[in-house]
Amino acid sequence: MKFWIVSKMYARRLCALYFVLACVGMLGCSDRVEFKWVGRGNMSIAGFIDDSLVVAYDCRGWLETTETWNGGYSEDESCGHDRLLVFNYRVQEDGPRWTDSLTNKSGGYRWYQLTDSIFWRWEGKNILLWKIDETAHEAKISRKNEGCLHTFEIDRMHQWLDNSFIAFGGRLTAEGDSCQYAVLDTIAGTLTFKRLSDGLERIKECDDVRAWGDDVYCLLLDEKDGNSFVLKNEKDSIFAPMEKLFEGRFCGNMLELGVRICSLTKDEITCSDVKWTGNEELEFYQNDGTIIHLEY
Repeated sequence: MKFWIVSKMYARRLCALYFVLACVGMLGCSDRVEFKWVGRGNMSIAGFIDDSLVVAYDCRGWLETTETWNGGYSEDESCGHDRLLVFNYRVQEDGPRWTDSLTNKSGGYRWYQLTDSIFWRWEGKNILLWKIDETAHEAKISRKNEGCLHTFEIDRMHQWLDNSFIAFGGRLTAEGDSCQYAVLDTIAGTLTFKRLSDGLERIKECDDVRAWGDDVYCLLLDEKDGNSFVLKNEKDSIFAPMEKLFEGRFCGNMLELGVRICSLTKDEITCSDVKWTGNEELEFYQNDGTIIHLEY
């Protein structure tokens, strides 16, 4: 019986030894992970500075491959090393007028416009802010709810009352205890989710909204006849004649109205003779048929 027990223990040790030797033969029984950066791509429009300059962003792709010790294989890919680019969309030029590589991280890269010269994106729960000709910096943000429970993912922020910024992405018409909008205070470093008070009920139907000083401007899109307009303080209507229009947004001091790029100055909408095809094609068309293509 003792001999049998010893033999059994010996066999187990021998099996363990064989396993170790096998692992050594396969370079250590550990996964082999390889990470590499590839070319740039995924360029999109972040916003418009004025009637000739546009800001785009792109990223550098990466590929991570994993070969497991037992013969498995997997791939993961995304992008990082985000970059902002400034183009003149009225004149065909050989690449952007200016670029700024912002981070070396492999995470998200999508940028949005905050003011005429400041752009932002999420950096975890904080905000990364970039101003033209300056270095991007991260602003720490604390979040709180005021009169609502269910928050939403923010993808738009514009200048608002009292030197703050209005933030939204969910539905302004959300019912119940859902938050409808949020207010960003960059000085206090707070993002407060709220429901619309009685004084702001009027912006429920807005497709986009912002403030200039003490005045609130509401963009309304009429999908039936394309006669969209901007409403100032719920009483002064600023007509925006153009083709069929199904989407629009405020871009700093500019307006993106369908394929048109417009400005709102002294309560008058003036649209450029240049049209934009949208994010799918980074091309701009002039009335004479000239095509301006954004290229690296």
